[in-house]
Amino acid sequence: MKAAEWKKRLVQEYEKLIRGYPIVGVVDFTSLPVPQLNNMKAKLRDTLVLKGGRKKLFTLALKNCEKDKPGVEKLIEYLDKGLPALIFTKENPFSLYKTLQKSKTSAPAKAGQKAPKDIIVPAGPTSFTPGPIIGELGSAGVKAGIEGGKVVVKEDSLICKEGDVIDAKLAGLLARLGIEPMEIGLNIVATFEKGEIYPKSVLAIDEQEYLDNITKASRWAFNLAMNAGVLTKETTEVMIIKAFNDAKALAISQDIMADAVAEQVLAKADTQAKSVKSAAQL
Repeated sequence: MKAAEWKKRLVQEYEKLIRGYPIVGVVDFTSLPVPQLNNMKAKLRDTLVLKGGRKKLFTLALKNCEKDKPGVEKLIEYLDKGLPALIFTKENPFSLYKTLQKSKTSAPAKAGQKAPKDIIVPAGPTSFTPGPIIGELGSAGVKAGIEGGKVVVKEDSLICKEGDVIDAKLAGLLARLGIEPMEIGLNIVATFEKGEIYPKSVLAIDEQEYLDNITKASRWAFNLAMNAGVLTKETTEVMIIKAFNDAKALAISQDIMADAVAEQVLAKADTQAKSVKSAAQL
């Protein structure tokens, strides 16, 4: 059966983009409303090219580019994640992930959705007057009371763990509390660069933790070099100062005369002489 012309044109368009951009990725835009999708595409127009379409056409295009871009066909296995689209950019994969994360917006929870993170009702006052809301909060595991004629949440309360399914009752309560736990945006699944595939688990690094680990490793390496007597650009000056101070301490303790310790050695001798004079009552 002959393929439709429009399908051929789409595959050719995908192939041109795959060959033309150094970074190719798969994103999932499940549950992303069309208005938000168009808004994101407009905001990110200068950073990336986003193409929605059919999995079969994406698969065909990736296979056709295998010879020109070895390894890019490995993205095919990531096309089964939600509602896929292909993304093309010159931005490195880690910067791309960060850009897409920043472009996400919060949204109310709907029944049947899974919590993307632990959902906590923070302690503090609410706008509710006493009534059935107290029972609703209590059934959800929220400790509440009444102060000044208003319902108050007494302490931070975990009402849904990450990965748990949100039912209609909880979704309604979250909406009334003004809590929007969901994130809508493009969820990056995997990216390809120079023959390597970077899945989301690799791209989603904690930058602060990464920097802290580098600082910790540097400190450990410095301490190891100091203790082992290894001269490096960072340790040489410190080790020379330490060696000098150790030599001075040794010279003073053993009454060795040297320019650097003469004053301290003489002062020590004077102190000892005075002590002897006092003990002998001279």
